[in-house]
Amino acid sequence: MSQTLDVGGENGSQPDFGLARPPLAVQLSDMLREMILEGALPGGEKIREKDLTVRFGVSRTPLREAMKVLAAEGLIELIPNRGAIVSRHSVEDLADVFPVLASLERLAGELAAVRATDAEIERICTLTANLGQTVEGANRPQYFKINQAIHDAILAASGNETLIRTHATIAGRVHRARYQANLTKSRWERALEEHGRIADALKKRDGARLGALLNEHMLAKLSSILDALQAGETGT
Repeated sequence: MSQTLDVGGENGSQPDFGLARPPLAVQLSDMLREMILEGALPGGEKIREKDLTVRFGVSRTPLREAMKVLAAEGLIELIPNRGAIVSRHSVEDLADVFPVLASLERLAGELAAVRATDAEIERICTLTANLGQTVEGANRPQYFKINQAIHDAILAASGNETLIRTHATIAGRVHRARYQANLTKSRWERALEEHGRIADALKKRDGARLGALLNEHMLAKLSSILDALQAGETGT
């Protein structure tokens, strides 16, 4: 990822006001997020601002705004007088957080089965179908994006704002670890099968089954991450 960002005026060129571009800090946060999730910036590594400003052809101001976004997501830690480092989680951290997430997702499923509109259910089923295409194309970044959209949609369908906010706060602590949960092809395929069963239970509005499936799905992610850590496959 060595390209310079097209910033529309940052380096003296005139901006093209006929084209809608995301703000520079948003572009930077997207690129840095991908670098972290893909392991180009490993856990525990110091983020070197000067190197990144040169790499992307930007000033430090938008870069620091982007890092604030990633800090809010739990992907990096901003340390006073020391700069920023990529977040690293211990096995104990993950073992503490994931069961809580699993319980929250169980509750979200139970509520969504009752409260979801037909349109919400249809969207979740469509996203699940799209998820299968990313597995066939081995597109892990897109898989993660759609996977997150499915979980977010189920949470939204629960209609419980306290649950949604609590889940977002806790999930941010293990954002990177969740991305790395499907490192092997067999786990990736199993996760897809799990999502198929989740969508089916939602269509049938079977709250007990949906809640149980979501709980098991999150605990399976934890198991996958711990297996990968033991095998030395992740930088969590």
